[in-house]
Amino acid sequence: MVGFSLCLTGCIPGPVKEYWDHGMKVGPEYSKPPAPVSVDWIDKDDTRIRTDPEEHRNWWKNFNDPNLDELICFATKQNLNLKQAGYRVMASRADLAIAMGEFMPQTQSMQSGFTQYGVSTAVANRSSRGISLIPNNYYPQYNFGFSMAWELDFWGRYRRAIESSSDQLDASIENYDEVMVSMLGDIGEHYVLYRYCERVVELLRENIEYQKISLQVAKAKFNAGLSSELDVDQAQSDLSYFESSVHMFLRYQRLENNTLCTLLGISPEDLGKKLIKKGIPVPPKDVAVGIPAQLITRRPDVRMAERNAAAQCAKIGVAMSELFPHLYINGSFGYNAMNNTALFTSPAAYGTIGPGLSWNIFNYGRLLNNVKMQDANFQVNVAKFQQSLVGAGKEVENAIVEYVKSGDAIKEMEVSVAAIRKASEIVIVQYKAGTADFNRVSLVQEKRISRDMDLALYQQTHARGMVNIYKSLGGGWQVRLDGCNEGGAIAGEPKELPLPKTEILRPVPESKPEELKK
Repeated sequence: MVGFSLCLTGCIPGPVKEYWDHGMKVGPEYSKPPAPVSVDWIDKDDTRIRTDPEEHRNWWKNFNDPNLDELICFATKQNLNLKQAGYRVMASRADLAIAMGEFMPQTQSMQSGFTQYGVSTAVANRSSRGISLIPNNYYPQYNFGFSMAWELDFWGRYRRAIESSSDQLDASIENYDEVMVSMLGDIGEHYVLYRYCERVVELLRENIEYQKISLQVAKAKFNAGLSSELDVDQAQSDLSYFESSVHMFLRYQRLENNTLCTLLGISPEDLGKKLIKKGIPVPPKDVAVGIPAQLITRRPDVRMAERNAAAQCAKIGVAMSELFPHLYINGSFGYNAMNNTALFTSPAAYGTIGPGLSWNIFNYGRLLNNVKMQDANFQVNVAKFQQSLVGAGKEVENAIVEYVKSGDAIKEMEVSVAAIRKASEIVIVQYKAGTADFNRVSLVQEKRISRDMDLALYQQTHARGMVNIYKSLGGGWQVRLDGCNEGGAIAGEPKELPLPKTEILRPVPESKPEELKK
């Protein structure tokens, strides 16, 4: 039957051995796609970038900020996107159980009945009303029985479906971890922006006090006839400008506050009442990033893309099984009697068992195109996996250069800030003494607040760069195993979700997805 079916489908003896080697399953056996990754990071020679492996399980603790720790811990229990991902894992588990159930007998039925006036046209029955020679064609009939049809998984149709559902379950777990990584990174990034806005407001208010002093000096000199009213107007303009800027940055801070509330899974409220002022988080002086090839096992989104490709590869086998005949075992068993007292007796028993076959031989065009469609979808998933890996490398490189270059800029800007602060104190003294005009005062003070705000900008960029490094490396998903996420994001959901085993794939010169299904 195997050889006959394979011949009818245009196969050669080679696929027969392949079918046997694959455990009597048609379709390709999945192998992990090649991984297009770099050998080293661009900034590998920078002393702040270490290549030793590190998981960054609780990376936010490196900032030594208890406020951030508390936000992270709360979000792992309350974030609604995380809960959705958890429910998707539960749905995938149920789908796998359904696929495994299909491996059992697929059709079962039970029937019973009673016929009071059954008609017999073959045999004339004696009358049941005493002794009579008049034939009676009517008789009672009792029956009870069940039947079953079991399609043998001769071509691996159901086993391939189980493989696909199992891989989809793995992918849903990876999706859960990806949502966790994204959530943790977003909280870290928006917390840094919240602190940045808070710091800018402090700088603006500090500068406003200097502007008030300048305005008082300008008014005093104008009243004494030592300067024109232009100095007063210019000082008032500068003061009002910075006062208006405070309101705008308070607005930006509120927006970051509301974003954090959304990530925490709560309605917007003023987090400033609960968060102790800590300033912009200071990242560690160096970070371990490992090597690019480790992204395959570290990043949940890359692992998810690889599992989706595996699930789609199994669907090719499901589609190919439709090209072959479906073999069944049909059976029935029951009782049939004319008297209810004799229904469940040996003479009343009957049973049948026998093979069955169905073959959609006239639908080959549709079935073949379905195989081609599933194969094309597999190629799409392979490309998605490779694209996710390329994108992951880009994200890490962007985060590294953001962290490194902003750190360099901070060192230079701190020198500039110290110098301009000293100059601003000197120019006020000179203006009071009449050796400097107000234009000089306004220019120096404008540069002072500009340098202060630039330094704050570089500091938040430096901190965000570190957060993005941790995020792009896939750090933090382990919190559901040993972090704050006690009891899981869903009531009743186990704390530990089984992780699919993956291995590090080294870079290859060329990717050929069509060779993966051999």
